[in-house]
Amino acid sequence: MTTQKSLSDAFYETLKDIYFAEKQILKSLKKAISAAQAPDLKEAFETHATQTATHVERLNQVFELIGKAARTKTCQAMQGILAEMEEDLDDFGETEASDAVLIACAQAVEHYEIARYGTLKTWAGSLGLDEVEDLLGQTLEEEKQTDALLSEIAERESNPKAMQMA
Repeated sequence: MTTQKSLSDAFYETLKDIYFAEKQILKSLKKAISAAQAPDLKEAFETHATQTATHVERLNQVFELIGKAARTKTCQAMQGILAEMEEDLDDFGETEASDAVLIACAQAVEHYEIARYGTLKTWAGSLGLDEVEDLLGQTLEEEKQTDALLSEIAERESNPKAMQMA
């Protein structure tokens, strides 16, 4: 006989998943900062590292608000994305394509986070967790802003005319 699972259970499991992911992202951002060649990309990664530490703090608040232990659950998806970034850094580090490859990897991370935080925010609303919904919404907006910034940097880096005008 299987135990009946609820949206609340799904919320908690997904919360543990993104908590694990954020902690892994913090570690990988250190590597991205040192690998980035363009000053604006390095700065974007440094800013996002600070934001990511805040995201971990917010997740701790969320766990507290829902009365559950702040635990991680191995996020296979993030492990795969970050392993791919490691591989790409090995293949393209120190080449003219390294920043473009770093941006592509970082956007894969951002898109995963946007999907997870969007889902968690929606579920928090459905569960009547207004304060939790607000906290997750703040993080979601920051992830979207980071993704947009990475797109802007990619555009500038790949367009020599834009670089001359900057």
